[in-house]
Amino acid sequence: MQKPIRVLAGASLLLMTLGMAQAAGKADVRWIDPDTFSDAGRSVADRDHVMQALDAHFIRLARQLPDGQTLKLEVTDLDLAGELLPASGRDLRVMRGQADWPKMRLRYTLQSEGRALKGGEVRLSDMNYTFATRHDELGYEKRMIERWFKSEIMAP
Repeated sequence: MQKPIRVLAGASLLLMTLGMAQAAGKADVRWIDPDTFSDAGRSVADRDHVMQALDAHFIRLARQLPDGQTLKLEVTDLDLAGELLPASGRDLRVMRGQADWPKMRLRYTLQSEGRALKGGEVRLSDMNYTFATRHDELGYEKRMIERWFKSEIMAP
């Protein structure tokens, strides 16, 4: 008899966890005129891939927001870390740690039930990006965004 009770308890815990995950904040990301971005990759496919990856990152971060809050973002420029150099049929992104740090311009509004809590226009950058280890694709850009999110959006 105890086995079904454990399964039921486990299922209840899973449902509660799923409910909490769905009750988290949301992000609404818009990319404004990406054809004019400083550097989001060389091709349309590269740019689309970068935007999708950063969209997913903003969405993951926004899940930390309280239920009912939405972070609305308009990205107006993006300059990825490093510099693209042609290399035997395929571009190679080289990180030199000079004037090639990641940068992003965006406008944002943090809303709760349609009411603006905070907002503004910011220029993100990380001139010291080479002093950290990059663990995944777009790691420098993601870290730059995370720092801004933690200091500006999550701060009281």
